[in-house]
Amino acid sequence: MQSVWTLLSWGPDGWLDEIASGVKVTILLALATLPFGLLAGFFVALAKRSEERTLRLAGSIYTTIFRGLPELLTLFVVFYGAQIGIQQIVRFFSPTATVEINSFVAGMIALGAVFSSYASEVFLSAFKAIPQGQYEGGYSVGLTKGQTMRLVILPQLVRVALPGLSNLWLILLKDTALVSAIGLSDILRQSGIAARVTKEAFLFFGLACLIYLALAIISSFGIGAIERRVGQKKGPAR
Repeated sequence: MQSVWTLLSWGPDGWLDEIASGVKVTILLALATLPFGLLAGFFVALAKRSEERTLRLAGSIYTTIFRGLPELLTLFVVFYGAQIGIQQIVRFFSPTATVEINSFVAGMIALGAVFSSYASEVFLSAFKAIPQGQYEGGYSVGLTKGQTMRLVILPQLVRVALPGLSNLWLILLKDTALVSAIGLSDILRQSGIAARVTKEAFLFFGLACLIYLALAIISSFGIGAIERRVGQKKGPAR
C-alpha cells in the first residue's frame, strides 16, 4: 500500500499531475464561461427593460427556463440534445457525416446560460438603482442613447452590480464540478478516478474540497481588489 505522500506526489507513482490538469480545466472553463454569461445576461436585462413587449416576454421566458431547470439537467440537455439536433441538420446535407460536441464547449454553453439568467436579474436590479436623471443628463449634453449607456450608465452599472456578480462567479466556480458528469477531466473527475484506483476516497475528495476552497479564497481576494478599485473611481451621483 502506497503512503499518502507517495499518492500526493508528482510523477508516475503520484496523482498530483492529474489533479493539476483538472484544476487547469476547471479554471479555464470558469474563465471562458464568465464573459459569455455576462454579455448574455446584460442583453437579457436590456430585453426585459425594453418597451417592446415581445422582447420583454422573450427575456422573461429565458430567465424562467434557465433559473427553473437544475444545472445538471441543463448540462445534459445541451450536451446530448444539441448533439442530436446538430447531427440531424448535418445529415440532411451529408448522410454519412457525424458530429460530436466537445464536452468543454457544452459545459461552457450550459453553465453560461444558467449564469446569464441570474446575471440578468442582477443587472436589472442595478439598472433600477440608477436614477433617471443620469439618462436625462447624458441626453441634455448631446449624447446619443448608445453613448449615454456606454459613458454614463455602464460605469455606474458595473459598480452597483459588482457584489451580486461576485457571488455568481463563486457559484459558477463550484458549478464547474458538474461537467465531470459529461466526461470533462476537471478537479472532481480526476479526484474521482484517483479515489477509485487507489481506494483512498477520503484523501482525494478531501483534497478536491481544499482546492475548491483555495480557488474561492483567491477569487475573494481578487474580487475585493476589483471592488476597491471601482470604489476609488466612484463619483457623486446626482
